[in-house]
Amino acid sequence: MKICIVGASGKLGQYLVEHALDRGYEVVGVCREKSIEKLGSFQGRIKIIPGKTNDRQVIEKAVSGCDGVLTVLVPWGVHNYSSGTAQAVLDFAQPNARLVFSCGWHISRDGQDLYTKKFIWMLRVVGWLARLIRIIDIDDQVEACQRIFSSDTRWTIVRGSDLEEGESHGLPIWSQHVGDPVLKSNMTRRVDFALFMIDSLVNNDLIHQAPAIVGCQTPSVLSQTVV
Repeated sequence: MKICIVGASGKLGQYLVEHALDRGYEVVGVCREKSIEKLGSFQGRIKIIPGKTNDRQVIEKAVSGCDGVLTVLVPWGVHNYSSGTAQAVLDFAQPNARLVFSCGWHISRDGQDLYTKKFIWMLRVVGWLARLIRIIDIDDQVEACQRIFSSDTRWTIVRGSDLEEGESHGLPIWSQHVGDPVLKSNMTRRVDFALFMIDSLVNNDLIHQAPAIVGCQTPSVLSQTVV
């Protein structure tokens, strides 16, 4: 399988590259030119296309001939970075390619997710401050996901909890809606977030789904396990 990883140089992106190579996939990575050095450990093992991920020409070149595209949707800046990236992937990916995107729990597909007052307050404050200093635009990430939801491509949006570093615990557990008690621990190993995205490429049950995930060894998951 040939796959493209959009945003390959970030922490999540590098784990995606590792998992993909472990499975024997041919990998094309997209990252900003100044970040290429972060992929030095993969030199000679992957093809790198330098450029901004919302550059349509860059994405068109990178996804050509790929069976799957993994996209890290980051809401950088205030110039439609997430929505531009998502739209380029939707427009240029192969017609039957599996498209897997990453975002946070704050994205809701059907409005049935249940958030705590603390979560809502934090999201509003962080979003307002980030836009004020022009670093992050969370609303644009929401717009990106709305475009994906309305497309007829073979998409999956993986909604991640808070993330931590550490050795893999295994494939995360998922639910259709935030608010499910199994998700209460709100923590996933970043390496396992990447594992879930890679696994989604071959899991057709996740097509047109927006799974909210949590680490499989977290207390909220273990408490739901029937002995």
